[in-house]
This record gives sequence, C-alpha cells and structure tokens, in this order.
Amino acid sequence: MTSIGTPTPESGSVAAEATRQAERAAASASVVVRAPRDTAEVRAVCDLLVEIWGRPGNPPVTPELLRAFGKTDNYVSGAFAGDRLVGACVGFHAGPPRRTLHSHIAGVAPGLVGRSVGFALKVHQRAWALARGVEAVEWTFDPLVSRNAYFNVVKLAARPMEYLTDFYGAMGDAINAGDQTDRLLVRWLLDAPVVAAACSGVPPEPPPRAGAPGVVRVAVPDDIESMRATDPVQARRWRARVRDELAPLLAAGGRIVGFERTAGYVVRTGGGS
Repeated sequence: MTSIGTPTPESGSVAAEATRQAERAAASASVVVRAPRDTAEVRAVCDLLVEIWGRPGNPPVTPELLRAFGKTDNYVSGAFAGDRLVGACVGFHAGPPRRTLHSHIAGVAPGLVGRSVGFALKVHQRAWALARGVEAVEWTFDPLVSRNAYFNVVKLAARPMEYLTDFYGAMGDAINAGDQTDRLLVRWLLDAPVVAAACSGVPPEPPPRAGAPGVVRVAVPDDIESMRATDPVQARRWRARVRDELAPLLAAGGRIVGFERTAGYVVRTGGGS
C-alpha cells in the first residue's frame, strides 16, 4: 500500500490513477511507501542513505534538513517492509514558474536492489507530485551506471535532457570516490501517456534499430561500479569516452530515445526525424 498524503486527488483524474498505480507498485514490492511519521523515522531515512552511500562522516542529508523539507511540503518518503525501512527518496520543489520537483536522492537498502522497491518509490513520487499540481520531476544520474540508465529511460520512461560534466565535483563516498561526477539530467513528464504506461508496468516502444537514419549508439560498460574497484584506470577511460561521445550529441540537439543493455544509449541526432 501507499500513502500520498493531502491533497486528495479528484476521482477519475490523472492524479487519482497515479495513486492507484502507486498502490499497485508498493503491493508488488511488498512495501508501504509513506512519509516518515516522527523524528526516529526521519533519522532512519538519513541512516539508510549513509549506509547506501558509505558517508558516515558526511551524510547525504541531515535529519534537520528532512524535518524542514517535510514541514514545507517537499518530498520525503520511505519504503517500509514491516517495521524495516528498506528504501528512501527525497526531493524539493524547483522555482515556481517551472512546476517541477527536483528528486535529489533515492536509494534502496543493500541486498534489495532489483526487487522493485525503487520502482515503488518513484511511482509514489509521481502520484504525490501530480496531486500537488507538479508537472515534471527531474533528477540526475551517472550515465555510466547501466542499471540506472535502464531503470530511468526504460522502466520509468524519463528522458535525459542535458549532460553535466563533473556536476558535483569530487565526492569521497563509497560510490563516487576516485571518479569525476558526470551526470545526466533527466526530465519525467508526469502526465505523458508513455510515463503513465510505464508506471503501470508497460515499457516504452523499442528504440530505433541500429543503422536507422539519424540514430547512433553510445556504449557504456556492463558494471562500472565493479570496474572502479578492480580496474580504476579503465573506468576513467570509460568516463572520458562516454563524455566525449554523448555530451556533444546532446549539446547539438540530439535526444536519447532509448537504452539497451547490450548497446547502451540510443540517440536520435539533431538532424534525425
């Protein structure tokens, strides 16, 4: 089950259907997705994110910040399996003219990746945002992490919009240490039919085939996270290669229209139809 919180979506609206999708996604993942109820649960969210990112001395978010976010109707949620917190997601509103929520951080407890907890969190976030009149959610992810690329582009039907070079600068956590923090900024158009379908478990149409006019592929490694530990030199080469190929394509008006595990990003160039 899931709890969107106030306001209640109008029956028959896109937001109401999004709430039903969120309930189904949570049930499928065997979790309850809701806001933290007290300071102990807020601290549990912070502790889980510290565990995931390996930053005990420099937590990704603090309890005080999350309490302020919750009070001001920003997005703070946890996925609970019984009494255990197994996932969390935090976002904040962008400037008023944009009607956009920036999803700052989301993570799933070690050992539970691949069990649809992350999907339940994002579908809940969509329903929460639609209930408040938010039109889009944006977030960043490392373009080298293929499982995240597949999740964002295929499972959620979000669309990468911009390549951000070394966006956060040096980070000393267990995930990013020793590498530059290039990111793709994605935009999730919440009421788009393809997004609604994805949140019901129906993936987007397959991307154009290799060799189609105006379509190029940008490959990424299968498991950059393991490569960073076993062959950091090769990992840095991949960073430079993907940056050199993907950043100019997007800057010139190219659009990432798909992701394939065996071929990487599918990009329709600025000159493609």
